[in-house]
Amino acid sequence: MSVGMTPSASLSPASDTSTVKSAFSLVDYVVFILLLVLSLAIGLYHAFRGWGKHTIGQLQMADRQMSCLPVALSLLATFQSAVAILGVPSEIYRFGTQYWFLGCSYFLGLLIPAHIFIPIFYRLHLTSAYEYLELRFNKTVRVCGTMTFIFQMVIYMGVVLYAPSLALNAVTGFDLWLSVLTLGIVCALYTALGGLKAVIWTDVFQTLVMFLGQLAVIIVGSAKVGGLGRVWDLASQHGRISGIELDPDPFVRHTFWTLAFGGVFMMLSLYGVNQAQVQRYLSSRTEKAAILSCYSVFPCQQVVLCMGCLIGLVMFAYYKEYPMSTQQAEAAPDQFVLYFVMDLLNGLPGLPGLFVACLFSGSLSTISSAFNSLATVTMEDLIRPWFPHFSEVRATMLSRILAFGYGLLCLGMAYISSQMGPVLQAALSIFGMVGGPLLGLFCLGMFFPCANPSGAIVGLLAGLIMAFWIGIGSIVTRMGSGMAPLPFNGSSSSLPSNLSTVTMTTLMPSTILSRPTGLQRLYSLSYLWYSAHNSTTVIVVGLIVSLLTGGMRGRTLNPRTIYPVLPRLLALLPVSCQKRLHCRSYSQDLSEDTTVFPEKMNNGVLKGRRDEALAVPEEGPVHQGSSPTFILQETSL
Repeated sequence: MSVGMTPSASLSPASDTSTVKSAFSLVDYVVFILLLVLSLAIGLYHAFRGWGKHTIGQLQMADRQMSCLPVALSLLATFQSAVAILGVPSEIYRFGTQYWFLGCSYFLGLLIPAHIFIPIFYRLHLTSAYEYLELRFNKTVRVCGTMTFIFQMVIYMGVVLYAPSLALNAVTGFDLWLSVLTLGIVCALYTALGGLKAVIWTDVFQTLVMFLGQLAVIIVGSAKVGGLGRVWDLASQHGRISGIELDPDPFVRHTFWTLAFGGVFMMLSLYGVNQAQVQRYLSSRTEKAAILSCYSVFPCQQVVLCMGCLIGLVMFAYYKEYPMSTQQAEAAPDQFVLYFVMDLLNGLPGLPGLFVACLFSGSLSTISSAFNSLATVTMEDLIRPWFPHFSEVRATMLSRILAFGYGLLCLGMAYISSQMGPVLQAALSIFGMVGGPLLGLFCLGMFFPCANPSGAIVGLLAGLIMAFWIGIGSIVTRMGSGMAPLPFNGSSSSLPSNLSTVTMTTLMPSTILSRPTGLQRLYSLSYLWYSAHNSTTVIVVGLIVSLLTGGMRGRTLNPRTIYPVLPRLLALLPVSCQKRLHCRSYSQDLSEDTTVFPEKMNNGVLKGRRDEALAVPEEGPVHQGSSPTFILQETSL
């Protein structure tokens, strides 16, 4: 698999930071500026196309007319931030390819949203995912879910903008606050003016830039060390090619079971119930297109993961051929990839700029999705229910103001991040801590007909308390005991040693060197089990409280908000077995029931033929702790 030439001495890494910083040339700046200009141009095109005729539906949902491919690429780009682009190669470089088995979780992590979450959300004709919580429980649960999501994304988006800018400044000398301000303002402008359609199409462009930037590093890097075959050989010789680790211990950081099955819950929290992703599903022109877009993410995610792993292996092989300088070896792991790229692409004008554009494409796609989804849930869940008589023009203008306002808030959060110091790692971890409880809240509603509003609220609070207890306790314990794999860089511009890898469920925290006991043992739970643990807490506590408070007795239950698990399992049995068990036939799938509710009241509660969609138990009302069989009425509107 040899590609390219054998490296020469003239291509060896730079010996000091000043040499590395000089690698960013005028051509590189031009390439980087082109990224910003083209992203802004795409956004302005959709903003001024039909100016004055835009509706709130166009801004929030792209008129529900998006096709499969752009939605799939936007889904991929939303959480493929610059922090992850820096973090995955660093993880592979330091610990080997065990992390690659996370790809095994993508199958169930995308199959379940495609066949459970998307059909339920799409048929309810929602705009905000948290409208579901009102239909299933009540308005209070909806507001609690919305506020939790806003807290999660506001904390996250400032860090996602600040962290890569800080790493870039430390390695290339690229002005820190100029890059933060430029990215924040450009992103806020095209998101506020162009709405979801602009965000999706800029995501498509930015995804292509991310692919090109990473591909350039892989091609040039493998060529300089003698080809991909040589890369693989060097990695194998030094133990960087990991086998399947079958240890079932959930306190071991990375094993096959942790990555392949714990990772499923992480994927569900991101691709199943997160408003940024749900909004893209619901912008599809048909339910089938929404499901296909979710399917399409699977091969794209595998390609992205493989590219990140390859960059890590190429970086390892490169530094075996050309050892790092002392200053580079002492740098934070977050800066390894940038130092490597500046070394590797030095003397190839435009390519360093392409990789920087790749990094900031990741940031742009993530924070633009955050702005748009935050504006949508604020409008739909917190404003319209209280001011139902907003005109279309006023609602459209307010939605734009909200999106731009969240952009300014992002800049403020970036400044706060700069003052956080070691606490910055905890801020990143919050994103993962909150995702699990929200997943548990939606699962409680969809899979357990007996769950009631009291159980949902108490369960969510219990899940959040458990998440912060374990998450923050884990970080404080590691910081107090000095178990980080590498010390902080002495430079004031350095990042925490594990910054890039904590994003999205505390990605890749420090390796614990000794086996802890007591509470320390609990704090050493692998980060990939956080979502599973916290969502399970919500479900268990929510069910207990629901049963103690009477379940759904006396309340109506909309069957379209429930996924009938037991009937679906029974439907898998042969017809003869179903007859022996006296089961009804459940061969009619939800996908065949195309009834939707096109009309919505201003407060987000569905109207029209809603009465016909209420639960109809076969015998009597829904009782505490019961799991009734619902007859899905076949109505044609």
